[in-house]
Amino acid sequence: MATLRDRVKALAPAPLVTGVRESLVRYGERTSDRRPLPDFLIIGTKRGGTTSLWRYLLEHPLVPRLFPAWNTKTSHYFEDNFVRGEAWYRSHFPTVKQRQALERRHGGPSRVGEAAPLYMFHPLAPGRVADLVPSVRLIVLLRDPVERAYSHWKERRAEGVEPLGFAAALAAEEERTAGERERLVADPTYVSNAYDWYSYRARGRYLDHLTPWLDRFGREQLLVLPSETLYREPATTYARVLDFLGLPPYRLDRYEVFNDRRGGAMDPAVRAELTRYYAPRNQALADRLGMTFDWAG
Repeated sequence: MATLRDRVKALAPAPLVTGVRESLVRYGERTSDRRPLPDFLIIGTKRGGTTSLWRYLLEHPLVPRLFPAWNTKTSHYFEDNFVRGEAWYRSHFPTVKQRQALERRHGGPSRVGEAAPLYMFHPLAPGRVADLVPSVRLIVLLRDPVERAYSHWKERRAEGVEPLGFAAALAAEEERTAGERERLVADPTYVSNAYDWYSYRARGRYLDHLTPWLDRFGREQLLVLPSETLYREPATTYARVLDFLGLPPYRLDRYEVFNDRRGGAMDPAVRAELTRYYAPRNQALADRLGMTFDWAG
């Protein structure tokens, strides 16, 4: 059932919605000193189930939504919006009093966070997070990189930003993204759509992108989960996440898969090439983490 806020947003002219949002942001910034930083971040991977897990967590009575971002799952602070500053980032989270009221109502500790799949992949995010919230808990969902790449491409096609077929997009990836990572490192204000949109193959080199996080955070701060386990055993995986975050157990009525992308089968030749490409990288990842994945080994 639609909430009153949803109905107001649907009826209100776009400038009015924008004005209300901007007013909320300014209010959040003015009260930022009363707003604790997040307890957890879901940092990746893109097309790995982050939206589903985030929605499950929001159903827990002790996990409030982001404010004033409303229905989004991330502020994009540690990648695209870092120049806005800490007060702007804090503005997205509830105040101490709001959290305390929630805790009194439901009899347990509250936990606040966001889900941002680009964080794991962005070269500056690990250092930024470590500097600002060194004790944060990090959740990582890792999907078969072959399937992840294809799902990423399907999403971009559906959004109208990818004119190429999957094989052609893979072939064009290096040229499309050339120098973008280096520009992000050299200029903290730089934002790269190409680095986010067209990194189909690169996103699946998981160990490359996880290593900076593993170097900066204690292993006990990272919960790494196979996406396939979330899809296959959502209730068990959800319970494990709640335990990791120090939240009391909570069972959902249903575990819907959000943001799924249906489409035709992948070309077998493309699948075979990607499988060969990722095989040694998957094994190195499994060895480093001491984990097993359906698609590694």
